[in-house]
Amino acid sequence: MIQLYSPEDFKRVLEAALLVAAEPVQLVDLKKLFDEEFDDDTLRTLLDDLRRDWAGRGVELVQLAGGWRFQTRPEYQPFIEKLKNEKPPRYSRAVLETLAIIAYRQPVTRGDIEDIRGVAVSPNVLKVLEGRGWVDAVGHRDTPGRPALYATTRKFLDDLGLRSLSELPPLSEIERVMNLAESTPAETQPLTPVDQQTVSAES
Repeated sequence: MIQLYSPEDFKRVLEAALLVAAEPVQLVDLKKLFDEEFDDDTLRTLLDDLRRDWAGRGVELVQLAGGWRFQTRPEYQPFIEKLKNEKPPRYSRAVLETLAIIAYRQPVTRGDIEDIRGVAVSPNVLKVLEGRGWVDAVGHRDTPGRPALYATTRKFLDDLGLRSLSELPPLSEIERVMNLAESTPAETQPLTPVDQQTVSAES
């Protein structure tokens, strides 16, 4: 095993680990790479230096809710899509509206979602979002029937390239985009997060 002496040596280890990681890696796990004791500030300094080293390339190092990872820069994503055999996931308007309500009003019950949308929520809609790993039941409301409370997950933030819910765009912007897409059939409304795993949409 090579000996690590300089900051550049430590950055190369971080670089190698993050390039092969399938998911974002948290600081506590990155510390396990080294025998030396690193405090969070020192490790963040090394990661920030590494992020600058990759500036101007097609891939960037980013910090997300789930940790740090390398990902394709957004402007190059359309080119990368040409290498993929599967199509980007498409979701019904019901799925997108339900996801938006949960993201901006969480935690909410199915009844809350129905009150806001004005229509019943199909169980399949929540199954799609839970199957994607974007939504999870986080508890129960202390009311008759103890309905489940739904909230978004860390994976939701990671897939959309966000560190926290505060980075979500204004709700008015989401509504504008959805209204512009009205000319597209509801069953084929696209949502293109960083992770392009295909999930079937239910209306």
